[in-house]
Amino acid sequence: MNISKVEQRVLHALAMGGAILVEKDERNKVVKVNCVTRDGWTLADCSLGVFKRLRGRRWVASRGGGPYRISRAGLDAVRAEFAQR
Repeated sequence: MNISKVEQRVLHALAMGGAILVEKDERNKVVKVNCVTRDGWTLADCSLGVFKRLRGRRWVASRGGGPYRISRAGLDAVRAEFAQR
């Protein structure tokens, strides 16, 4: 499966415990995303376009109105690598 470097970087951060926080407008449309790692750092690569691609492929999901986290399909799609630190 073709995964861009940016998508892979975001999925790795999510797989290690990160989350995607979204801001919505009055019509309940996502207008801004913020990808936060488990350490509290923000990923600059995570844009609205990347988020829409990840959500469209069902690699991230939100449960109970919470932040978006990696789904089982996302874990299967991302390549296993040592921590990218």
